[in-house]
Amino acid sequence: MIVGFVEHEGGQVLEASLQAITLGRRLAEQLGGPFHAVAVGADAAAGADRLGPFGVTSVHVVDHERLDAFAPAAWAQGLVEVIEAVGAATVVAAGTERGNEVMAHAGARLGAPMAANCVDVAAEAGDADGSLRVTRQRWGGSLLEDAELAGPVRILTVAPHAIRAEEASASVAATPSVERVTPALTDADLIVRVTGRVEAGTGGVSLAEARVVVGGGRGVGGADGFAELEELAELLGGAVGCSRVATSLGWRPHADQVGQTGTRIAPDLYIACGISGAMQHIVGCRSAKHVLAINTDPEAPMVTRADWAVIGDLHTILPALVGAIRQARTAATGVP
Repeated sequence: MIVGFVEHEGGQVLEASLQAITLGRRLAEQLGGPFHAVAVGADAAAGADRLGPFGVTSVHVVDHERLDAFAPAAWAQGLVEVIEAVGAATVVAAGTERGNEVMAHAGARLGAPMAANCVDVAAEAGDADGSLRVTRQRWGGSLLEDAELAGPVRILTVAPHAIRAEEASASVAATPSVERVTPALTDADLIVRVTGRVEAGTGGVSLAEARVVVGGGRGVGGADGFAELEELAELLGGAVGCSRVATSLGWRPHADQVGQTGTRIAPDLYIACGISGAMQHIVGCRSAKHVLAINTDPEAPMVTRADWAVIGDLHTILPALVGAIRQARTAATGVP
C-alpha cells in the first residue's frame, strides 16, 4: 500500500503535490498495490476528483475542529493514523516546506526513515515491503545521491519540479472514494500552528507558478531599479523574482527570492537581470526551460549557464526590450 500526502489551497491541489502523486503512482504500478491519498481540512474533499485521473483510488480527508490552520505535528498525527489504519508501507509527499516538515514529524512518530528531495524511486517488482532505491538531490541540488530506503514504513518527499505531473492511463484512472478521518489530537500537537496570515497584496501571478519570471540581482542597483523589471514582467504576464543579495539589501521581500532558501521556480522563460549566479540561486532556477541572462560580465556563472545572453547595461537593455515588445503588440493589435 502506498499513500500520497496532498497539499491544497481551498480544495485546489498544488502542482507540487500532483508531481509527487505521479511518482507515487508509478511506484504503485510497479509494485502492483493500491494507491491512496491523504489531505487535511474540511475542504480537501473538493480536490478528490482531481486526484482520480492520477490513479488515486481513495482519498482520506483528515478533518478536526482544531485543524483550521497549518499545524505540522497535528497534520502528522492525522497522517500517521491513516498510515496505521491502511497498513501503508510507503508514503510520498511533495518536497515543499510543509511537505518536508509534516513528513519529518510523521517519521519521528513512526520511527520510520525518510528521504527528502527525491527525483526517482524504484523497487523490485512485487516486493512491496522491501527496500526502495531512491535518487535524491543533495548539497542544494548540486549533486544526485543514490541511496537505499528500508523499513516497515518508508517516507520520501519529491523535489519540486523534478517530476512532470502526468495523469494515469485510462485503465488506471479512477473515481476515488472519500473517507473522513478525525484524528486524536492533544494540546501538544497544536503548540506550533499558524495563527494568522498576511497576504502580500501584490496580486498577479504566483512566483512559483509563473510561466515567465524576471529576476534581478545586485546589478539592478537598488529597489527603484526593479520598476523596469516589473514593467517587463507585466507585459509578459509573468512575475518578478530576485537573488538573495537583493533580499539581504532590503530591495525586495524574501517572498520574491529565487533560490535554495527561497522559491524554486520552473518557468518557460527566466530572464536573469544583473544576477551573477551563485550556486544557491542556480538551484532555485535550474528547472527553468530557458534562461536569458542580461549582465555586464560575460564570464558570470549565470551567463555561462544561460541559453541566451545579452552583455550590457540592463538599464539600457530593458527599456529597449520593453519598447520593442510594446511596438510589436501595437503592430499586431492596433492598440498602443
